Amino acid sequence: MNEFSVVCRVLGTLFYRQPQDPLLVPLLTLITEGKLKQHWPLEQDELLTRLQQHCDAHLLATDFNALFVGSECSVSPFRSAYIADANEMQVRVFLQQRGMPLGEPPVDHFGLLLLAASWLEDQSQEDETQAQITLFDEFLLPWCARFLGKVEAHATNSFYRTLAVLTREAIATMRDELAEYEQQEEEPGEDE
Repeated sequence: MNEFSVVCRVLGTLFYRQPQDPLLVPLLTLITEGKLKQHWPLEQDELLTRLQQHCDAHLLATDFNALFVGSECSVSPFRSAYIADANEMQVRVFLQQRGMPLGEPPVDHFGLLLLAASWLEDQSQEDETQAQITLFDEFLLPWCARFLGKVEAHATNSFYRTLAVLTREAIATMRDELAEYEQQEEEPGEDE
């Protein structure tokens, strides 16, 4: 798994899975013990330290539920809540066309979109970079700033406020890397 995939997988999992989910325990343990830094490819040590300082599973569960769960949540994690003409089916069709196995609707969840970016990277299809660019440009970037801003404004625990900042920086860095990779692919090779 490469660096892009690791970042997307970690961030997507933290937004998608409830803190009490057994699948999240190893990741939260890495954060709590300060060991995520050694696996984190981006220069975000200060933010990772802040995550570590506020990684209390009970408080995280309370905040996660208030932020993202149910019809009365303070921050909808779904793309369709931020873009007027967006619907879940657009995301579903895009991901199905690339062979991603999907569960029940909705699939336009912020965390799931980051997990999809990781999945696309891990599949290494010929059009992998273009698929990731499309995922970022059409399905993630148009609304992620509003979503992350709301997370910062409504989170009661510093963990999710810090996670929002960490994610905003990571997404910008990853999109820049995709642009660089796309430019390299478009430039003719020296031996042509």
